[in-house]
Amino acid sequence: MPARKTAAEPKPAPEASLHSEADGQNGSPIGSAIRKRRKALGRTLNEVAQAAELTIGFISQVERNISSPSVSSLMAIADALDTSVEELVRVKEEFREYIPGDRRQTYAIGPDNRLYEKLGPGFSGALFYPLLIHRPPGHESEHMCHPGEVFCYLMAGEMEYHLDGEIFRMTAGDTIHHNTEKPHFSRVTGDSETTELWVSTTPSRTLSRSLNISLR
Repeated sequence: MPARKTAAEPKPAPEASLHSEADGQNGSPIGSAIRKRRKALGRTLNEVAQAAELTIGFISQVERNISSPSVSSLMAIADALDTSVEELVRVKEEFREYIPGDRRQTYAIGPDNRLYEKLGPGFSGALFYPLLIHRPPGHESEHMCHPGEVFCYLMAGEMEYHLDGEIFRMTAGDTIHHNTEKPHFSRVTGDSETTELWVSTTPSRTLSRSLNISLR
């Protein structure tokens, strides 16, 4: 019986760090990019916060590098500023239905350089935004509650997932899928980095705008 062929191990995607020691207290590139875009549009913190369904204090902290946004919040902020996550994190916005393992776009967020690997979207107006996220031990995500849904598959490491008052202690192989209108956050609890596959819905305003464009 012939031996089963195995897929070649994918080459690691090149890391694209967007934080440096030189950023200091003046804000990370993401915070600076958000502030620059907001001021270019002539919008106030309150206007952006209302459009993104986030608090004024949180937007201000992100701009000043005090708080680090989750991808969901970054998507909402980008949407409120009529731009894209890719524009804010300074990577080229690409839509590719097929992405080889060694050609993924990557970016990092926050002083701990959480690495994000883009797995999509494959086309403009897509309902879902898939990512691989690598988080260091002890990292705690932003506490969130927003319209949409999210799916997470924990590929490596350990974490606690807090969902609407319940705590789920996840290990490699576990999954969670829920309505994001329920309060939620997660914390890396093990001694090693986690690798997490996330698939979340795009902000409703982005989807509505894409649908309107396609119907013209």
